[in-house]
Amino acid sequence: MKNFTRYTAASLALVMAGACTYDFPEEKAATAGEADFTKTVVIGSSLSAGFMNGALYNDGQSHSFPAIIAQQMQSVGGGTFNQPDINAEAGYYGLAPDGTTILGRLYLKGTTSPKPAPIVPGQAITPYTGDKSKLNNFSAYGVTIQTAQIPQLGGPASSNPYYNPYYARFASTPGTSTLLGDAVAALGSGSFFIFWLGNDDVLGYATNGADQNDATKPMTDANVFAGAYNNALSTMLAANANAKGVVANIPDVTSLPYFSTVAYNPIPLDATSAAAVNAGFAGYNAVLDALKANLGVTDTDSRKITFSASSSNKIVIVDETLNDYGDEFDMLHAAGAISDAQRAALVPYEQVRQTTSSDLVPLVAANVIGTLVSNNPSLINGVTVPLADKYILLPSEKAEVQARIDAFNEVIAAAVSTNSSRLALVDIHSILLSLKENGAEIRGASISASISPPFGGFSLDGIHPNARGNGYLANQFIDVINAKFGASIPQCNPNDYSGNALPVP
Repeated sequence: MKNFTRYTAASLALVMAGACTYDFPEEKAATAGEADFTKTVVIGSSLSAGFMNGALYNDGQSHSFPAIIAQQMQSVGGGTFNQPDINAEAGYYGLAPDGTTILGRLYLKGTTSPKPAPIVPGQAITPYTGDKSKLNNFSAYGVTIQTAQIPQLGGPASSNPYYNPYYARFASTPGTSTLLGDAVAALGSGSFFIFWLGNDDVLGYATNGADQNDATKPMTDANVFAGAYNNALSTMLAANANAKGVVANIPDVTSLPYFSTVAYNPIPLDATSAAAVNAGFAGYNAVLDALKANLGVTDTDSRKITFSASSSNKIVIVDETLNDYGDEFDMLHAAGAISDAQRAALVPYEQVRQTTSSDLVPLVAANVIGTLVSNNPSLINGVTVPLADKYILLPSEKAEVQARIDAFNEVIAAAVSTNSSRLALVDIHSILLSLKENGAEIRGASISASISPPFGGFSLDGIHPNARGNGYLANQFIDVINAKFGASIPQCNPNDYSGNALPVP
């Protein structure tokens, strides 16, 4: 990620102040209480699959929070916990610009200016070769509440927008079976289950900056979600009348470091550079003054672009909620106030402003801010070239996303309440917000909702917990299970699991 360091150095500071204390309960005789953990089945998305540092790989899978919970359950009768092992040390992060080289998981590279970089080469996603009938964890990256219930998720790959290679690799019958169906089959002979679906019904849309022009990452309609969610959960409950379980809700996206690592004002400029950029925007700002003076436009002052000699300049962005100045610019052009060339140069700036503290900058924007367009030194993304909508979550978009999360969580809470004799709710939404706002202290060591080593609890993709964060998350589930079912599953010590490694040269 080319410009990660420049825009996130402040965020790599250790979060120590204001941390709350995370107390371990007194140990008591181990018991399963009213539950049976002989065979625990998990269904979910990437968060429960062990996806970490932007990839699915061995170490991430082995430290998924369900795997940690299963290990702790062994002292109260828990059985073997099988996951569809990926057998990849580096995993699959994506393809390099050459379209051929496979990039692996992220790691921090560079001692003076550390930045997340993919391991090269990574490994391709390969089919699971173990016994699929013995699997316990049915979780896959990118699964929504609807796609978990359709066979297209497993194939065929060609001309299939729902194809998911992460599920296809361990599907019982690719192209015929469903993720839900496979989990239900396992629960038929199971005893307990963990259900965490719904994150990808909103997360992809949010991480893509709520880009309305990208139809591949929509938010699920709230009514559609309710029907699909209740059907999936009811199907799991019907699979085994004796099985009990826990259900997790959907976190607030603002609690994820993906939306808090890059500041809204991350651009460093020296005096010479700032003066040059300001000179370039002088004509644009003069046009705004003309709109105000001659056409009575009232919002021009907030739309002016200015930079200073500092390390905290704001980003120039496209804001589709702004008044479109296209008509006003045309009026000035028709009146002869601006030339043909000047009117053409104003096209990219018809709905432009600089960021405010109310905007959220996705982590992926660090790859773009400050880079050159077509290697032209005068065309700088986020400075002279407005950053596209997908790289910013506007206040209105943030409100839209949060409203949808609230609606989904109401559905989830109601579903759990309706089946309260068999289900308990893990309020991940509140847990992660608290971690972001207060941090936590675990036996003398801090953990924070950040990617900062050594105490950050999230992996370098800013969305998925690292091993230590998964240990923390596992204990939240264990607390709820113990309280609901009278069990005494011992907590793990998250400090026994690694956080993000320090940068390497």
